[in-house]
Amino acid sequence: MGDPRYPSRIWRKPKRPLNYDFMMEDLNTLGTYGLKNKRELWKSRTELSRVRHQARSLLALRQEVREQKEPILMKSLVRIGLVKENATLDDVLNLNINDLLARRLQTLVQKKFSFKTPYQARQAITHGHIMIEDRIIDIPSYIVSIKEEQEIHLAPKSTLKNLLQAKPADAEPEPVAQESES
Repeated sequence: MGDPRYPSRIWRKPKRPLNYDFMMEDLNTLGTYGLKNKRELWKSRTELSRVRHQARSLLALRQEVREQKEPILMKSLVRIGLVKENATLDDVLNLNINDLLARRLQTLVQKKFSFKTPYQARQAITHGHIMIEDRIIDIPSYIVSIKEEQEIHLAPKSTLKNLLQAKPADAEPEPVAQESES
């Protein structure tokens, strides 16, 4: 069984961590999506691997059993926005890590509120400035469903409202006061 104080890992390390091309691809992904460390990337890869494994196992089943179990998997993937309504198991097998990382709260907040970097969006989330419906979500890796995507907004007591309001383009910069030499 195992001790409940020591839960099992929810991620697997890569088989060849010192492959240069693989390392560069990982670093690019980390920077693009603003992940804290490689463990977050490994967690996402493991989750995607689990979903793809379910799709492969469904393909191996008999047709009548597959017709019962396939809609369950497809409905859950449609709900979180990984595949479209009329997608097939081949579309599930074609998913890549970027598809899953694009559904994270951190990525969606960066796009919606036009943060300069994903790290600014991450900081806003962890400091409690972001709400989904009536709940403050402070987990940047939260996978946002399609229904919840429209409900993302700033918390009422958030101080970011003033910072995120766009300055008018017509406003001229204030002149800098120069000190006179005496």
